[in-house]
Amino acid sequence: MTDYPLNKGIKPASDHTVREARQLAFDELFRAPQVGHSLAIDHSFPEEFVDELSRREVFNKHLFRPNTYLHKWWARRCGSTFRAILKQFVPDSERRDYYAPGGLEGKTVLDPMMGGGTTLHEAIRLGANVIGADIDPIPIVQARATLTQASLEDLRISFNRFFSDLYDNLGHYFQTECPICQRTVDALYTLHGLRKACACGEVVQIDQYDLRHEADRTIRIWPDSWQISDDQHKPEAPTRHIRLITKAEKKCPICGREYGELLDLPFYARYVPIAIVATCTEHGLFFRSPGELDLMRIDQAAEQRERLDFGPLEDFRVTNGPKSGDLLKHNINSYLDVFSSRQLLYLHQAIQQLRDYGGAVKLNLGMLVSASLEFNSMLCGYKGWYKRRPGAIRHVFALHAYSFPYTALENNPINPHKSSGNLQLLFRDRIERGRRWAVLPIERRIGQDGNSELVKIPGEVDGGIEVFNQADLATGRQTFWLIHGDSRDLPIDSHSVDLIVTDPPYYDSVQYSDLATFFRVWLARLLPEEIKWTYDEAHSAVAIKAADGGSSFMTVLAGIFAECGRVLKRRTGRMVFTFHHWDPDAWAELTIALKSAGFRLINAYVVFSEHPISVHIRNLNSIKHDSILVFALDSDGPSVSWRVLESIDTDDSETFCRQCSVTLGWLLESKHSAAEIRSIWRELIRGQN
Repeated sequence: MTDYPLNKGIKPASDHTVREARQLAFDELFRAPQVGHSLAIDHSFPEEFVDELSRREVFNKHLFRPNTYLHKWWARRCGSTFRAILKQFVPDSERRDYYAPGGLEGKTVLDPMMGGGTTLHEAIRLGANVIGADIDPIPIVQARATLTQASLEDLRISFNRFFSDLYDNLGHYFQTECPICQRTVDALYTLHGLRKACACGEVVQIDQYDLRHEADRTIRIWPDSWQISDDQHKPEAPTRHIRLITKAEKKCPICGREYGELLDLPFYARYVPIAIVATCTEHGLFFRSPGELDLMRIDQAAEQRERLDFGPLEDFRVTNGPKSGDLLKHNINSYLDVFSSRQLLYLHQAIQQLRDYGGAVKLNLGMLVSASLEFNSMLCGYKGWYKRRPGAIRHVFALHAYSFPYTALENNPINPHKSSGNLQLLFRDRIERGRRWAVLPIERRIGQDGNSELVKIPGEVDGGIEVFNQADLATGRQTFWLIHGDSRDLPIDSHSVDLIVTDPPYYDSVQYSDLATFFRVWLARLLPEEIKWTYDEAHSAVAIKAADGGSSFMTVLAGIFAECGRVLKRRTGRMVFTFHHWDPDAWAELTIALKSAGFRLINAYVVFSEHPISVHIRNLNSIKHDSILVFALDSDGPSVSWRVLESIDTDDSETFCRQCSVTLGWLLESKHSAAEIRSIWRELIRGQN
């Protein structure tokens, strides 16, 4: 396993160094709050510089900002882009430099749709006091876990104890034997095939017969016997009565009928084990067919399953939604059913053990277990046959939606050795790495030769002190206030916020709240007292069409923007957010929402933002850029004249975003009605009437 790229060439920080860095930040580099204001972003923005940084960050965002990636959230924006936005509001021009520490001391920054928390993390590093609000509880709890300063040593000691107890209670369920020396070892994972049937009987379907491609051989499973060997030595073994087929075989060659999934069975029971993968200290990595002891371990876990009490079954019921509807189509009616019996034992034991912990330790451990579920579910697939990715897991939300594997990968979350998706590796990557980076943040500087160097930002700390009201927020330094609720009604004083920086939901393509139910049902048991884990998803800003042509996206956003206008300081207050979408209706809804709230566009910029094959863009027709949109209330800010365009170019991502920004500015200044705005956007982008 290679080390963290940001730390290449830099020695890991010791706990002593971490304490020194924190002390330096609080004692030496905090300046007195500055009463001045900078509105440099009204007139200029370092587009080329930010564009170059984001092109590096977009492929590995979790490595550039590890402390913000404790738990899964969708469609996060580049932290470097948001740092650059915030830097334009630093009053001291010398400290406005991207690599200068701090600069927003004494300022209050709000993100009313905080999601992954990018704004909060970037703003608190710059010394601001921050307010984050979201209707979904997961963003609130993730921000609390990552922004609350805690001793890495305490977290490590507690994790080791927590993990040791898990392993002592459950480790034997996840073991196997080396086929050469018969030594009992910890399995890495178990591969399962999908049971299907036709008129002739059952078959088991997998992605392909090859299990791993190595330099000099291919490890494969043989379809007639289900035995595993390299491709040069077919084992002598009896033929199994159930055929093993690949996903390419759609119809039975005998009866001619398509193979159908066994929808009357619970989802986990539709799979059967076909291979176990483990490492022997003497004989190395091996693939083996499940033996008698392996099947006995699986059966023992299945016997325990019925006795596990997770509370009312109704709490795990899958309700119909834009993404969860795919579960229902596969007759998956309970979130319990997407986990194997061993995975449920792991969850049950973790819930029990967490009762012995408290404070920041419990919060981080609970979020870590929840994060592990993305790699520990029967919805996980296997992509480990690639030479460069041996053993790799296709995690649950690899496609920003539910997918249903032919070859399911049942991970071992409590393998004591670090491997893909297990607790040991996740603790290192999500907590240990994140905490070290949080007190010694590192940025990249790109030279003229295109190479980048690592730049430490002395004195900055990605964390602060949580408060629970506005009075305490204003009297502290690097304080954060997290508000769980509808951002159309914020408990914030009028005209008290210096700056609003956010990233609105992506219209209708990524249904964050619906997907997040996969985690929420478990977080409600892992951290039951942390927050209210239920809420009305109807209040989320996603596009559900109404009869009048509008949508909940516009309705909710209009209310949030109106509240932003109320809390924003007059004259110097600005609201900035990033946005992109191919759909003219998305831009129309955004325009109507902003117009109803009294905002006008002061300036707009475009930077690279998206992986070219981003999975949450329909048809992989990815917009690779973001519009950075700067707004002021109607009576504030400089006067701007926006051009009227006859059409918008959809062939080039950057041009498209620039022209959409210009059109947005013009329409906000215009007197057009909501219906006219929708018609204009459709005509400009699609040539529709």
